[in-house]
Amino acid sequence: MNLTIKDIAEMAGVSPGTVSKVINNYSGISENTRKKVMDIITETGYQPTFFAKALATKKSNLIGLIHAGKVNVDFTHPFFNEVVTSFKKVIGLLGYDIIMFSNEQFSKDHGSYLARCRHFHVDGCVIISGEDIEDDIYELVREGIPCLGIDLELQGPKASYVMSDNVNLTKNVVQHFYAQGIRDIGFIGGREHNLITELREQGFKEAMNQLGLSIKPSWIQYGDFKEESGYHAMNKILEKQTYPKAVFAASDLMAFGAIEAIKNHGLHVPEDISVIGCDDIDACRYSTPKLSTVKQNKEQLGKLAANMLNDLIHGKKDLKPVLIDTELIIRESSER
Repeated sequence: MNLTIKDIAEMAGVSPGTVSKVINNYSGISENTRKKVMDIITETGYQPTFFAKALATKKSNLIGLIHAGKVNVDFTHPFFNEVVTSFKKVIGLLGYDIIMFSNEQFSKDHGSYLARCRHFHVDGCVIISGEDIEDDIYELVREGIPCLGIDLELQGPKASYVMSDNVNLTKNVVQHFYAQGIRDIGFIGGREHNLITELREQGFKEAMNQLGLSIKPSWIQYGDFKEESGYHAMNKILEKQTYPKAVFAASDLMAFGAIEAIKNHGLHVPEDISVIGCDDIDACRYSTPKLSTVKQNKEQLGKLAANMLNDLIHGKKDLKPVLIDTELIIRESSER
């Protein structure tokens, strides 16, 4: 027989709330009552359910993992996979388990992240940015659910975010090309109105202006951070009579696509066009040529996200966002 907390309460002649307090070792219960309840629990072999514990303690030790956006990142994406792996390790050591929330059924069942968070009594959420972020994400922040954004700007008393310093990241790339004597530089971003694309494009334009370099609109193209889109974006750049001598692609996958397009036009990397990507995924070391890239500290992103979320859960308010430094890794695709 599957006993409930109500059954135990009736057998002991106390309220369900008293049974919950005994199970969770709350003070304010007489020793006689505590012994009576514990004896019945022992005799019946009753095991309180996860939800009974969560309801009694107001704490589930569960973290909601949300890949936000109507177009969200794939769980197999090399960059986010490493960030999440780092986050999982640290959050686990802090005593939490992770529950993953899908948004695939939103349009069908009118579900919401807030309803799911309340149903599972999650202690907080880590939210990874995608495209076209749902309003439900910001509802979590407004309702006071502790939330930590990764590559997603979240601000509130119980919300903050962590991301790489995307503006300076791109400035360092442009300065590297400039130091090599290259003045004609192109940029391939992700989706045009994506936050990360906007920040990296901002850094590109600021660095070009600071160095007195001409920005050619036809040399700025957009993709979706994936390889095929980098290929098409580079083809658009190469359609013109003149082409840049260097290109920064806002992801390694787009950089691989760009290199393929360059080769298909009979050009060579880096002799004709230097290429630098971003993320430093493992494939960069094995591509032909080996890809220069901007290394984001994926392990640090995950660790910081876990510790910041834990602080928010434990009452720390107005936690300032953190921007993490990056490292420019030079390999064959930009060596001259």
